[in-house]
Amino acid sequence: MPHPIRIFVTGGTFDKEYDERTGQLFFKDTHLRDMLRLGRCRVPVEVRTLMMVDSLDMDDHDRELIINQCRKCEVDRIVITHGTDTMAETARALADANIESKTIILTGAMIPFAFGSSDGLFNLGAALAFAESQDDGVYVAMNGRVFDAYNVRKNRDIGEFEEIEPAS
Repeated sequence: MPHPIRIFVTGGTFDKEYDERTGQLFFKDTHLRDMLRLGRCRVPVEVRTLMMVDSLDMDDHDRELIINQCRKCEVDRIVITHGTDTMAETARALADANIESKTIILTGAMIPFAFGSSDGLFNLGAALAFAESQDDGVYVAMNGRVFDAYNVRKNRDIGEFEEIEPAS
């Protein structure tokens, strides 16, 4: 039987909508339940929305809320949907918090799910699989790869996440 997984929604490109009149991206509600249905997810999950913010607008207070929710979570497998711009920063904050006996996976999308050509569905599926298979710790899952929280960055030039050498 698969491990139960808690999904914490924080916003990011995953959940953005497009306003055709203004040309602006905005948040309405999470697409996670639709994504899980479309992906035919059979893993037991519970979705909880913590916030709906662009990660560039995320601050230390928001990260503390995410850390506290992970600490209090009664399941030991957690996926966090997050904007890609500061995902690595939040992953490091979670790793620094030393939350014991839990596997925490952050994932997101470069293109909003609502656009129909999003990488989000693939990233969500990979994150769920990594949540079941990785050892305890904090990771970023993007584009079919999984990265340790301390060894990842978003390469804006190529629009992908990549492994980096840990800071000494």
